[in-house]
Amino acid sequence: MGYPQVQMRRLRSSELIRSMVQETRLSPADFVMPLFICPGIGVKAPIGSMPGVYRMSVDNILSECRRIRNLGIQAVLLFGIPEHKDETGEVGADKNGIVQQAIGAIKSEFDDDLMVITDVCNCEYTTHGHCGVVVNGKIDNQLTIEILAKQALSHVIAGADIVAPSDMMDGRVGAIRKALDSQGFSDTPIMSYAVKYASAFYGPFRDAADCAPKFGDRKTYQMNPANASEALREVELDLQEGADIIMVKPALCYLDIIHSIKSKYNVPVAAYNVSGEYSMVKAAARNNWIDENRVVMEILTSIKRAGAGLIISYHADQACELLQEEKF
Repeated sequence: MGYPQVQMRRLRSSELIRSMVQETRLSPADFVMPLFICPGIGVKAPIGSMPGVYRMSVDNILSECRRIRNLGIQAVLLFGIPEHKDETGEVGADKNGIVQQAIGAIKSEFDDDLMVITDVCNCEYTTHGHCGVVVNGKIDNQLTIEILAKQALSHVIAGADIVAPSDMMDGRVGAIRKALDSQGFSDTPIMSYAVKYASAFYGPFRDAADCAPKFGDRKTYQMNPANASEALREVELDLQEGADIIMVKPALCYLDIIHSIKSKYNVPVAAYNVSGEYSMVKAAARNNWIDENRVVMEILTSIKRAGAGLIISYHADQACELLQEEKF
């Protein structure tokens, strides 16, 4: 049966009826806000390639957490920019490191009222900018996962609620799960960056975290953007090793992957709306080429519609402000 018996426009005829039949709705509980932590006091340094995003010292991170919590955001994802780096990234496991300090300060003030998720990777902590230990010009998988397990454990000891390994080494979820369980942290979830592509959309993040590789690239551990079946294999392996939440990164070019994972495994899926996706919107909006607010909400809605239950985004605060104002 078709037109004129069926008229799809009937359910688009007014704002109220469109709202009644809307299938996907965003809420503040969907969002995780990424934050960049740096040494010092009173630091709030703008990141040139990411308008509106800052590197902040711990005192200002606390102020930022208060602001975003008032918007209804329930979780943050922490990235550290250390004062000193080393060849192996072991500085990232220092109990007095910048991320560990921030975890302690946030949990001391917010306790269970704000979820602290920590990125677990070596790239911010190595002098060469790679996500693993370099031996004879190559990434040593086993040495790397041993260091990552120590880093994750140090975050949880400091008070992190969830750890999120982003390195893409084989076996790192299992190594982290074993390390946490052995120290009595069997209840701590792992949000695995199970599907992380070797994407061109990471440029502004590498500026923010000062973690661009000093040589070569990350294609020997991050995934080929052309591959979809490989993503499902990565997810299955990480679930077998003990991952509790699966992340896809980036989000926009990989909505099909998000949908496939959610459909096949029906596990909690997070998607990272990454720095390049964010900065493209900001650049276009500055030139008055787009309606920024509408584009932001359309992007975030598409990510949720694809199957992501959690959206990590630098737009999170902007989206929640719009939701509070009932503009979308």
